Amino acid sequence: MTESVPRAPRRWRWAASDDGEARTWFAIANDGIIATAGILEGFAGAGAGDQVLLTAAATATIAGMLSVGGAEWAEASAERDSQLRASEDEQREIQDNPEAEARELTTYYLDKGLTPEVAEEASRQLMARDPLSVQLETEYGIREIRSTASTLRAGVGAGLVHAVGALIPLLISFFFPSRMESLAIVAAVVISLTITSVLSARLGRTHLRRTLLRSLGVGLATMAISYLVGLLVL
Repeated sequence: MTESVPRAPRRWRWAASDDGEARTWFAIANDGIIATAGILEGFAGAGAGDQVLLTAAATATIAGMLSVGGAEWAEASAERDSQLRASEDEQREIQDNPEAEARELTTYYLDKGLTPEVAEEASRQLMARDPLSVQLETEYGIREIRSTASTLRAGVGAGLVHAVGALIPLLISFFFPSRMESLAIVAAVVISLTITSVLSARLGRTHLRRTLLRSLGVGLATMAISYLVGLLVL
């Protein structure tokens, strides 16, 4: 199986239209909102001034973007490595004993409920056409080996989405004075999490109220606990 390297614009359009990918991005954006807001609330509870709060927000945004993007890239790269290893193993097995691989494929389709005649014919045709692809899909669930470019896109995309979420509390720390900042952050986080929860619930066809309560519960609890920690270390 050769690597598929789709053009970047097409890949980004697919990611934006795929429900699972979009829900993941909303979750990452929520993480950026909540984590940065929590840090700011902690500093606010400790009585930090405008300059300190702005510095903390900017640092949290950059560190979060790099951390999340790096983690996503590392995970995608590990998945690619695993796929390549599986591809090498399967290619070697097909070369060494193609009959055994064909029997495995026939057994797979028998377990799916096909008759022996149909299972054998399907196995014969698929093995004649692209034996590596069919073995990877049936044994490992691999339909396409990730390209190096796709791992980079995963990391960059996650980092950017996290930064977009973090920008909300960052902008508040820039435009609002410290005496008003805590309330402004809470209001902005509630509004932001409500919007992302509604969009995520609609995409995933999940229960809107539960999705909203979970997001708001985590966000408000994080900010409240962070603020109390700031008060305690003051």
